[in-house]
Amino acid sequence: MLQRFDERNRDLLVNINGSLVHRDEAGVSPFDSAVQGGDAVWEGLRVYAGCIFRLTEHLDRLRDSALALAFAEIPSSEAIRSEIRRTLEANGMYDNVHIRLTLTRGVKITSGMDPRLNQSGPTLIVLAEHKAPVYGRDGLSLITSSVRRFPPDCLDPKIHHANLLQSILAKIEANHAGADDALMLDSRGFVAETNATHVFVVEGDRVLTSRLVACPEGVTRACVLAICEKNGIEFEIRDLTLTNVYRATEVFCTGTMGELASVVAVDGRTIGDGAPGAMTKRLSKLYGKMTAAEGERILDSPQPNGQA
Repeated sequence: MLQRFDERNRDLLVNINGSLVHRDEAGVSPFDSAVQGGDAVWEGLRVYAGCIFRLTEHLDRLRDSALALAFAEIPSSEAIRSEIRRTLEANGMYDNVHIRLTLTRGVKITSGMDPRLNQSGPTLIVLAEHKAPVYGRDGLSLITSSVRRFPPDCLDPKIHHANLLQSILAKIEANHAGADDALMLDSRGFVAETNATHVFVVEGDRVLTSRLVACPEGVTRACVLAICEKNGIEFEIRDLTLTNVYRATEVFCTGTMGELASVVAVDGRTIGDGAPGAMTKRLSKLYGKMTAAEGERILDSPQPNGQA
């Protein structure tokens, strides 16, 4: 699974602290905390027909993560909404758009890890791209990574931080193995998530997913659980082993960038009949209805140079 360049993004404008600049001219200071130590928090957002799905939940998580990292200043949710709107309008974007929202601790007066060196406020980056859900519909293949997810006594996964080296190392292993993504375990050997998404296992008519021990509080994950509850689909949140995955009827991943994606092979084992299963298809359809009905309006109409 390799994302391709979308020609519509060639001249996009990136919003850095309120300044809209061409992608080729956009940049952050070498003294910025994101450059110095990955000291930043982030969210992925998706735009559906002028609406952003679960925007409040994403902004709340961004703020919670920044609070956990003791950021001295955090922009208000309304200020961030305004910059998102400005960015979408400037790029003529209305639908099928992914936004990478990043908040760093800001620029330091000299290089170093001490947060007291940050004296000019945070850096807010709004990067919006024309981007369809990144996973194909035929099903993903996974391998189990040797890289383990941190438990909360090492680094709390509730902090949605921008230091993604664990995920990158796991993705490198998946690439070398010819798989789409990597399944990651926690320090006890239970399933945490993939390098990019949460994981669900289907056993018969029951939907199972891991506890939030070594994976973040996923917004899409929470939506799937809510869909199950609303539609009378039995579900359980508990520790899962690799054997639960190998013998599953179905496996699927969830995330804002890829929505729901079926997994058809893990570590050389075929999952189910090797094709997206009925439960995954049902939940995907229900999730699509949810995103269409429950997004927060951010744009009133398509922009003149945008694409609906």
